[in-house]
Amino acid sequence: MNKSDLKPAVVFEEFAKINEIPRPSKREEKMIEYLKNWGVQHGLATNVDETGNVIIRKPATPGMENCKTVILQSHMDMVCDKLVDVEFDFDKDAIKTYIDGEWLTAEGTTLGADDGIGCAIELAILASDDIQHGPIECVFTRDEETGLSGAEGMKAGFMTGDYLINLDSEDEGEIFVSCAGGRNTTAKFTFQRQQAPAGSFFLKGALKGLIGGHSGDDINKKRANAIKLLARFIFQTMKRYEGVMLAQFHSGKLHNAIPRDGYFVIAVPNDLKENVRADWNIFASEVEDEFHVTDTQMQFMMESTDAEPVIDPAVAKNFIWAVQAVDNGIYAICQDEALGGMVETSSNIASIHTSETTIDILSSQRSNVMSNLDNMCYTIQAAFELAGAEAVSGEGYPAWKMRANSKLQEIVVASYKKLFKKEPVVRGIHAGLECGLFSERYPNLDMVSFGPTLRFVHTPDERLHIPTVQMVWDHLLDVLKNIPQK
Repeated sequence: MNKSDLKPAVVFEEFAKINEIPRPSKREEKMIEYLKNWGVQHGLATNVDETGNVIIRKPATPGMENCKTVILQSHMDMVCDKLVDVEFDFDKDAIKTYIDGEWLTAEGTTLGADDGIGCAIELAILASDDIQHGPIECVFTRDEETGLSGAEGMKAGFMTGDYLINLDSEDEGEIFVSCAGGRNTTAKFTFQRQQAPAGSFFLKGALKGLIGGHSGDDINKKRANAIKLLARFIFQTMKRYEGVMLAQFHSGKLHNAIPRDGYFVIAVPNDLKENVRADWNIFASEVEDEFHVTDTQMQFMMESTDAEPVIDPAVAKNFIWAVQAVDNGIYAICQDEALGGMVETSSNIASIHTSETTIDILSSQRSNVMSNLDNMCYTIQAAFELAGAEAVSGEGYPAWKMRANSKLQEIVVASYKKLFKKEPVVRGIHAGLECGLFSERYPNLDMVSFGPTLRFVHTPDERLHIPTVQMVWDHLLDVLKNIPQK
């Protein structure tokens, strides 16, 4: 299959153009300008709010002027991650894509289909003159991935529609009707460095090749977390031997991604270096077996390295003990049968980096029950505060609660059954969607979310299942044809 053969052509053409535009979270100015100019060039009413969200309005086709207005919504930013040995500047370079069987993926970087493919579908709808629809508002929000600040900054009245279809979901055939709320908790240890005792030998332990993934949607898949594994080894080593000291710890980049790689530097008494090397090899073998289904490409490396000042041993011990103890992964499963065993509450320790005088920790908590989100954040705070760190949770974003008697859900499900002769899955999602914030400012807005199949989002292995784009396109066009009158 060649790129010229991709269907629907109008969607993939727009997606290719979008992937030429750098659009990291909080630095979406080039994408905002592109969308603004696109709307003006097509003669459509276009507006950019003070936050940087873009709305492009398209009038109804003849005979459908009295239909309720549908909002199509996607976010314009993308998670920017790459393989460690790939040279790429996300502020300047275009994403390079290729076809791998039925999948579209990128060369060593995230693909940007989360949520570039949603944006492309919206632009294709706006550009098409051979489809039937009532009034449409296409909304492109900024900074979804690092705090949902675009949706947070959107004022009431920017959107005027009756129904909203969010195009930021990752499993074709699944209709999402609720999502988790989320919050980040940060912790900071402060210390003074000191010289390691004479006779210390320095070792660098590194881990890479983990699958990683989205800290919401993939938290239930038992994928390894590089931070937890590296800290586990240091904990075991400190428990086993006297005189083990920590100099560096680095792992993770993004609050919403399970960390895939990382490294530490430790100092050990010279007569223990071979013991520690042997322990590392045993540890690697045990962990590979532990995650033999989910993470089959783990790479464990250990080498000698140059001496350097170490972290205050008392602080280092407290830090490692806290990371070993802190909750990570699933905390609770939803009790509501309608949500089909979805993860209710979780936490992901996302990044840890040491500097000259600090250890900075970032973690992400999610729940569709806001009281338990508070509880999860308190649990993380307590673990780090007991260890002597300063810990604080941000304001976060709200959950999107399932709407009873949703007319839009009814239309979307009926359309899917008619087109594909099977029942779609109607469920909630543990990832955060902007719908939660929209529901606060637009309490009467009827919303659903769906989209084509994506895998390994937020990682350099991100890929888009090509056939599902056509399915979502056909589904969306049929939904738009069946929107009721006001």
